[in-house]
Amino acid sequence: MVVSTQVPQLLRAARGEKVDRPPVWMMRQAGRYMKAYRELRDKYPSFRDRSEIPEVAIEVSLQPWKAFQPDGVILFSDIVTPLPGLGIEMDIAEGKGPIIADPIRTSAQVDNLRTLEPEESLPFIKTILQALRQEVGDKSTVLGFVGAPWTLAAYAVEGKGSKTYSAIKGMAFSDPTVLHQLLAKFADAIAIYARYQIDCGAQVVQMFDSWAGQLSPQDYDTFALPYQRRVFEQVKQTHPDTPLILLVSGSAGVLERMGRSGADIVTVDWAVDMADARARLGQDMKVQGNLDPGVLFGSKEFIRDRIYDTVRKAGNYGHILNLGHGVLPSTPEENVAFFFETAKQLQY
Repeated sequence: MVVSTQVPQLLRAARGEKVDRPPVWMMRQAGRYMKAYRELRDKYPSFRDRSEIPEVAIEVSLQPWKAFQPDGVILFSDIVTPLPGLGIEMDIAEGKGPIIADPIRTSAQVDNLRTLEPEESLPFIKTILQALRQEVGDKSTVLGFVGAPWTLAAYAVEGKGSKTYSAIKGMAFSDPTVLHQLLAKFADAIAIYARYQIDCGAQVVQMFDSWAGQLSPQDYDTFALPYQRRVFEQVKQTHPDTPLILLVSGSAGVLERMGRSGADIVTVDWAVDMADARARLGQDMKVQGNLDPGVLFGSKEFIRDRIYDTVRKAGNYGHILNLGHGVLPSTPEENVAFFFETAKQLQY
């Protein structure tokens, strides 16, 4: 048997190595815009079934790979998936997101949280990631992902998604001791989970701090950044060669701070011009992004022009082409296909 030693494009770019074009994948590329996914969702209406039954999660993860051959194939899961392993029961309601019946509000509840043992509570993760690596070989990079401490805490304290974040901000601004206790526990658990994903086959791990953009810069420095660092430092201690990506939704005001998190790659959203992001982060920081997902509702010419513009501004080093956030549910599949085709024809 001949074993290939070829390193896939995305992994090389994430390491800062020279590539002949920007690698490309899409956040939420497995999901509601795909007819194949909707058919599977009808068969398995529970999100947890779709993400925790290995053969179903494998199929969903590979749907965009089979359709578009992106340079990254990401584990189909949710950022709250590890919470039950900590003793926080949750469900994921279709169209609404995570629901936590008993929100974390007291020091006693934090004390009662368990240490995460992923082999016991998340055995399906290994099965899924190993299968993805087997399927894509060296043609694509397998990405794992985790939620960041602040965002997981926001779900755990609020009990669900929120428009105001009044429960967690109330805790942050009136009783920060309990919140810091929770954030520290979450950071250590997330580091365990990220390392487990790498051990199971993830070649790059992205951390989603989806709700950290809701913080003022000074509060980001207090409640988000130190715990992002805590996760990344622990992962780097044991897996120094695995590239780590940080995403913050609505990150324009905290972009430089993201660069100080210990992440190897910062995801840039579409509210920041990519050339400005490069200038703000410094040329040594690798970047991902940053097309507005709404661009995929435009004409093919418009999509092509925006891809070219982003790639030109990002330059020919350390750029992973992506959307600034997830592909939207009603996006035409043919436009997603065109996005990938156009991106893969680029040459530096």
